[in-house]
Amino acid sequence: MKFKDDLKKYLDIDLSDKQIDQFQTYYEFLIEYNKNINLTSITEMDEVYYKHFFDSLTALKYIDFNDINSLCDMGSGAGFPSLPLKIIYPHLEITIIDSLNKRLLFLERLIDKLKFDQVILIHDRIENYALNHQNHFDFVTARALGDLSLISEMGLPMTKIEGHFLAYKGQNIEEELGKAISGIQKLGGKIETLYSFELPYEYGGRSLVYITKIKEVKNFPRNFQLMKNKPL
Repeated sequence: MKFKDDLKKYLDIDLSDKQIDQFQTYYEFLIEYNKNINLTSITEMDEVYYKHFFDSLTALKYIDFNDINSLCDMGSGAGFPSLPLKIIYPHLEITIIDSLNKRLLFLERLIDKLKFDQVILIHDRIENYALNHQNHFDFVTARALGDLSLISEMGLPMTKIEGHFLAYKGQNIEEELGKAISGIQKLGGKIETLYSFELPYEYGGRSLVYITKIKEVKNFPRNFQLMKNKPL
């Protein structure tokens, strides 16, 4: 299986037979469910495996998840990146926040099929949940969710001091990053590293923005329209 070989080659991940079966179950259920509810426009098997699964796991090339316990995935849609990460690191305590109940119903059924425990699904707006769960998670992720300024303001308040926020972004991130740096600092964050790389088989360029929270700042996030119209 080339997906297994490529995870070993590029990310140094050794998939077990159980994990291979879990990814296959994930793919089959996603495609079946997607016929009725639009979860992804990517449906061809190799593209799902690389543009969704492999992409979600790229963080493992740079970050050791053994010491991470609680992970919050903001607006994960069809479960990316948190559920592929959970397949590799079953100990992770995952919280997924999404405002659309139809996506959460899919995730609830998928979690049951994958036989996961310690996965909590939250039906709420991210900014509302974040206000009530300050300094709560070891690790917070956002993938294809929005502008870096916006997602940082929603994600960093939920991140523990010395915890991390990871933004999965596209290739051309420099301008967006430049506009977000000031706000990230105001939110108590420090940009540690920007990782840029290409997915295998010319599936596209990606970037990971890795941020450490170094201090607590209260009264964030603001309401959505204010965040969107007046970035920090």
